[in-house]
Amino acid sequence: MSSQFFSKLSQNYIEILNDDEYYDVKIEVGKDPNVEIFRAHMIILCYRSPYFRRTLSLNKKSNDGDLVHIKLPNISPEIFKILLTYVYGGIISLNEREISEIIYILSAADQLHLQELIEYLQKYLINNKVKWMEQHFGLAYRTSFQSNSLLELQQFCIDCITKLPQQIFKSFDVTIFSEKSLISLIKRDDLQMREIEIWEHVLKWGLTQNPTLVSDPDIWTDNDFKVMENTLQHCLPLIRFFSLSSEEFLQKVHPYKKLLKPQLYGELFKSYLDSNAEPNIKSKFAYTRELYLPYKFKLLLRGSDNGFTPKKFHELCDNIPHTVTLIKVKGTEEILGGYNPLVWKSHKNGEYGKTKDSFIFSFKSKNNFKNPILSHVNDMDRALVYSNFSGPAFSSDLGLYVNGKDDLCNYNIHKCAQFRYEKKIRDTDDDFLIEDYEIFQIIKKDV
Repeated sequence: MSSQFFSKLSQNYIEILNDDEYYDVKIEVGKDPNVEIFRAHMIILCYRSPYFRRTLSLNKKSNDGDLVHIKLPNISPEIFKILLTYVYGGIISLNEREISEIIYILSAADQLHLQELIEYLQKYLINNKVKWMEQHFGLAYRTSFQSNSLLELQQFCIDCITKLPQQIFKSFDVTIFSEKSLISLIKRDDLQMREIEIWEHVLKWGLTQNPTLVSDPDIWTDNDFKVMENTLQHCLPLIRFFSLSSEEFLQKVHPYKKLLKPQLYGELFKSYLDSNAEPNIKSKFAYTRELYLPYKFKLLLRGSDNGFTPKKFHELCDNIPHTVTLIKVKGTEEILGGYNPLVWKSHKNGEYGKTKDSFIFSFKSKNNFKNPILSHVNDMDRALVYSNFSGPAFSSDLGLYVNGKDDLCNYNIHKCAQFRYEKKIRDTDDDFLIEDYEIFQIIKKDV
């Protein structure tokens, strides 16, 4: 059996740090006028920091007894004192520190290759200080990409931009992105931003890398286009040009025609002449990203998890506005759905909900969104049905019901026939079976 006495050991090592005897290294930290000299011990520095080990191996103590002298101009004395206490005693306190100071500590720890502390500080910031870093994104971003050691913070920053692009781009200058970070961002399928805005930010970044270029491409020379094409060579293949509207293509892309490969431009041009044409480009980036919407969808109910009864539907979905219903038809892969701008509610005798803004829709399958059918309400006084014995019900045009007065019974009537809405969303009025269904609340994103 062994016992550990780390607390006393840590205390003794900090006492060594504060002792005026036996030191053999002087470290000059900071820039004028804020410079301070720290005394330290070579053996401790070498075993605690790979940076100091390498530096000290190149600066051996001279034979005449002069102390080794190291300069660290890029670290402030205040931050270095905190790090030196960690190096000697293995302790650091963050509770009363400003978050910006913690980021500076992380940056300095990275410079000194204090890997244990680097990992701890990254996790501390990501787990405890998300809101602050979103609000002060520039500092977090610049720190994360100063080296390849801060991968967790880098990923946090990329995720922030992906999820909150409008907010981040409004408060942060995209032109200071490194090429590596810009590429890691625009290659993502889940970047929640309109493609035309991504294209405009990439162009803005390219112009910043070439300050002699004017912003108007109409007066660029062939050499100017060549310079810009070379700057953007790794970014251009990642832009989803085929998802742009014809107006966006004409106004925002056509003036930069010479930046694109002739085959790509030809395929783009053909796609706007023939909307059914498939691009002859073998790249996943020829297609769209995940659908960008300025809304998020909060799952309220999933049949396969919560059951297929009216009772469970009303428990989870009543009195919540702005919901969308999605129903997967068993055996056909069809997706049927409807939007309710009002709330769902229970009623023992049944009553109609009145709205002019509801609609129903259908897709051939979850993988085939071509040629959807969208049907707006015609009879606004009978747009919705509220009943204890039904689930989501857009009149009889799309509804889930039970036969009888038992709200614990699974749905056994599934209607989809044209009555109160402008057109049919299925080819048949026959009853159908449900494989699964989901209800989401639509919530506008903060920007």
